[in-house]
Amino acid sequence: MLFSPFLARRYLKPKRTFVSIITVISIIGVALGVWLLAVVITVFTGYGERIKESIFGFEPHLVIDSGRSLEGWREVREKISAVGGVVSVTPFVRGQVVMDFNKKRLAPTVRGILPPEGEELRLRRAKMAKDLPAGDFDLTTPDSAVLGVGIAKGMDAAVGDTIELYSQRDISAMMEALDRMEGAASEEARKAEVARIRGMTAPQLVTVTGIFESGNGDFDNHVLFVPLETAQILCKVAEDECHGIAVRTDDGFAANRFQETFRAFLPPPYRVMTWGEIHKVIFDVVAAERQGMYLILFMIVIVSGFSIMNTMITVAHQKRAEIGLIKALGAVDSQVAWIFLAQGMMVGAFGVVVGLGLAELTLFFRNDLAAWLGQNFGVGFFTDEAFKVDGGLPAKRTLRDMVIIATGAFAACTVAATIPALIAASLQPAKALRTE
Repeated sequence: MLFSPFLARRYLKPKRTFVSIITVISIIGVALGVWLLAVVITVFTGYGERIKESIFGFEPHLVIDSGRSLEGWREVREKISAVGGVVSVTPFVRGQVVMDFNKKRLAPTVRGILPPEGEELRLRRAKMAKDLPAGDFDLTTPDSAVLGVGIAKGMDAAVGDTIELYSQRDISAMMEALDRMEGAASEEARKAEVARIRGMTAPQLVTVTGIFESGNGDFDNHVLFVPLETAQILCKVAEDECHGIAVRTDDGFAANRFQETFRAFLPPPYRVMTWGEIHKVIFDVVAAERQGMYLILFMIVIVSGFSIMNTMITVAHQKRAEIGLIKALGAVDSQVAWIFLAQGMMVGAFGVVVGLGLAELTLFFRNDLAAWLGQNFGVGFFTDEAFKVDGGLPAKRTLRDMVIIATGAFAACTVAATIPALIAASLQPAKALRTE
């Protein structure tokens, strides 16, 4: 065995001394820092991936619009469909409506689309509700509708029920008609306004054919899908117009490449936005929180580094006679320095291994631990309402994150041992032996 690592291991060998206790505390500190970093970063990475999954299930990879209604969408649709790698292209109309069922009212967002086919239909069917009769994602008839699971539960609606949808524009026009009716100069004028109101308040009746559960609370609680022509009636949009065109490609992560292709033949006022740009705020928040956790939790590792430095300085003070002896026998300064550097590296390596092991164990039982903490302390982790995702506590390990955490912790411990190593190497043999 090499000279420096051999002595370093001997100095770290557990004994009933104060130094050994400090060494154990240092290892625990490193392990705790690595454990917390690995668990938190893995959870945040999984959270970001969970959001992407929910978005890819229902949201398009790219959206083409112009800031106003698009006219002649069929021609644009044909051009986009001709691009290689495009899986589906569908115009959409969206707007807020008033939903009435079982003497309950909500104001969800209606999305009118063409009936999905092929891969698009398969993806949407994969997101149908699991804990109640979900039906099918069927929009083949003008009076069909597919509700988010949050809307269905809030309204006590089920597959086969008929619900009433009122246009928001009709309600605004009705209020204006009421104002005119109050100021009518004759009974005939009042009756004319009443007749106009009755015509405007006729609801659009649709039958629930399916209930979806995307895993994203924003979708599930606020969105219902209807056929394109039904949404055009509700939102007062002409038959040859739409609010935008949704595009799904064979690779959602290559959306930027398709964006440049579409922009080549869709000049302004057309806008081409990727899913990353549309949901930029969400991903920016997750990224900021993730980086913040990196910085905050790495402070624990740095504090552990100071503990290691304290331990090494104490060891150097206690072993000064031995250091003087081995230097008198011919050991050079670098060999003495490596004794203490090796100690710091050993503590760091052991702490990293223990911390990563604890992290793996914690992540394996994460949902059980979260449930136990919730039951006993009333602490909710990644609740559906707060974080807009379901499926329990998310987690995704990446090799890059684990390498950064392990390397950073090991480097911090090594750097912390540098000062004690230099102190020990600078001891003069005669002075060190004279103190004894």
